[in-house]
Amino acid sequence: MNQSDDLVREIDEIRDRLAGSVDELIAAVHPKSLLKRGIDSVKSRFVDETGAVRTQVVVPVAAGVVLVVVGAVVTRRILR
Repeated sequence: MNQSDDLVREIDEIRDRLAGSVDELIAAVHPKSLLKRGIDSVKSRFVDETGAVRTQVVVPVAAGVVLVVVGAVVTRRILR
């Protein structure tokens, strides 16, 4: 092989690596990928690796939601 063949082969290899990197970046920032990672992140906070609900997290969140709803209802009734 001569030097130009080596350069062509090296350029082809670099082009292939770059194409793979660009494809990975596109997949990483695709809206469906972002949504799936977000959902997985939220799920991991409320469910452990075995699929069991993390009650130490769920109970306070549920209590907070109930308090906000009750507060909104009470405020609305007072302001009427």
